[in-house]
Amino acid sequence: MENVTAVTPVTEFVLLGLTSAQRLQPLFFVLFLVIYLINLVGNGAILGIVTLEPKLHSPMYFFLGNLSCLDICYSSVTLPKVLVNLLSTRRTISFLGCIAQLHFFHFLGCTEAVLLAIMAFDRFVAICNPLRYSAIMSPLLCALMAAVAWVCSFFYALMHSAMTAHLNFCCSRSLNHFFCDVKPLLELACGDTLLNQWLLSIVTGSLSMGTFLVTLLSYFYIIGFLLFRHRSCRVIRKALSTCASHFTVVCLFYGPVGFTYIRPASATSMSEDKMAAVIYSAITPVLNPLIYTLRNKEVILALRKIWGRILCKEGQKHQ
Repeated sequence: MENVTAVTPVTEFVLLGLTSAQRLQPLFFVLFLVIYLINLVGNGAILGIVTLEPKLHSPMYFFLGNLSCLDICYSSVTLPKVLVNLLSTRRTISFLGCIAQLHFFHFLGCTEAVLLAIMAFDRFVAICNPLRYSAIMSPLLCALMAAVAWVCSFFYALMHSAMTAHLNFCCSRSLNHFFCDVKPLLELACGDTLLNQWLLSIVTGSLSMGTFLVTLLSYFYIIGFLLFRHRSCRVIRKALSTCASHFTVVCLFYGPVGFTYIRPASATSMSEDKMAAVIYSAITPVLNPLIYTLRNKEVILALRKIWGRILCKEGQKHQ
């Protein structure tokens, strides 16, 4: 009679985190707490300004509001759990919680990639075709493009979460990461993971490179248009300043993402993957509002205007 080995269903994973050094845990906790609070305040402020200030009700700021909302959600998928685990001795996450975290991480990450490409296209139309900008970038088209970015990204992430959830995990339950992602989970799986590896390398890699190339092409065309067809130094300076902000955000996002997902998965690269994950899941969402506000006079003026209204109301209350 043939022996059959039953695979015990996984109910939870242990997140090993960023480091095993206990003395560094309080330092990491304070650091990630500050990063998370700055992210909430910074992106929340941009979202509030874009919503409350009528002068910022334009396609560019509509997409910026989407990006700020997305960055708040993106960090909230991983950082609260990281903070809890830094204070806890039992760093576990349930199987369903792990799959849910994986799903929303890829869902929001993919949405950001598509949204950055849409924002680059918006700048391309605004600078290279200003007379038709209002007609092309109509409110209906902007809402439609944003909806497509969110909906398509949801189903892309569903592919990863469904494929990962159906794997058998018969080895160690210790996940060599600070959140649930596809690559560290594949290392714990037993059986054939070739299809999962293919989806991660080909689909995710193609999607990342495709959106990056669309973004890059838009900015190259803008630079070429400004240098060869436009003669006003003031207009060129203003356009390049806006594009520089957008392109900085693009580089900060795609650099670590490409480093993590385009390379083949390997155990020796997991520590490097964790550091890259810190950049695109925690650092980049914090830098986005700083980059956009410090280099954008319209946002700064709107912030001063709204802050002035708040102070005025507070002064009237105390009178």
